[in-house]
Amino acid sequence: MIRQILEQIRRLPGDHPLVVAIDGRCASGKSTLAAKLQQGLHCPVFSLDDFFLRPQQRTPQRLAQPGGNVDYERFRQEVLLPWREGKPFCYRPYDCHRQALVEPVSVQPGPIAIAEGSYSCHPALWDLADLHLFLTVDPAAQQQRIQQRNGPEGWKVFQAKWIPLEEAYFSAFSLARRCELCFDTTHYRFE
Repeated sequence: MIRQILEQIRRLPGDHPLVVAIDGRCASGKSTLAAKLQQGLHCPVFSLDDFFLRPQQRTPQRLAQPGGNVDYERFRQEVLLPWREGKPFCYRPYDCHRQALVEPVSVQPGPIAIAEGSYSCHPALWDLADLHLFLTVDPAAQQQRIQQRNGPEGWKVFQAKWIPLEEAYFSAFSLARRCELCFDTTHYRFE
């Protein structure tokens, strides 16, 4: 998988700073894959988890939109546009536990970056990524991974809230079909 992704990256035009977007189902390995690619490419990783909606943004109208529970507008403005322009920039991650924006992260320009997390291939961000990856995992493996990572109570939250929101987003935008590369990570070991 990683070799295939690196081959695809090598084929991309190098006339601007590149963005590889890694989207997919929870517990499919998006963060792990991003970390592996970061090691090999020596590039920054921008996590969509840092751009969840702040409490005042969580209106019923917004949450009813497929993919609407992430602040893709802020991610586009504060991260993707400056990155593509090759300019140094800062952004402030949102910490869900503290319910607040935290200390700014400074970023220097470079040749490639990774945007990872559910909603990183949202239509509002699509045109700013050069390569779109979709990771999937079968439901039994997904449940096992989430329970290992978040515990039984965490699984209940994912099952009731996060997974349905993601599935609605994937379906609304035919995400798996649109991405250039798709991988089933059910039996894949990121080593």
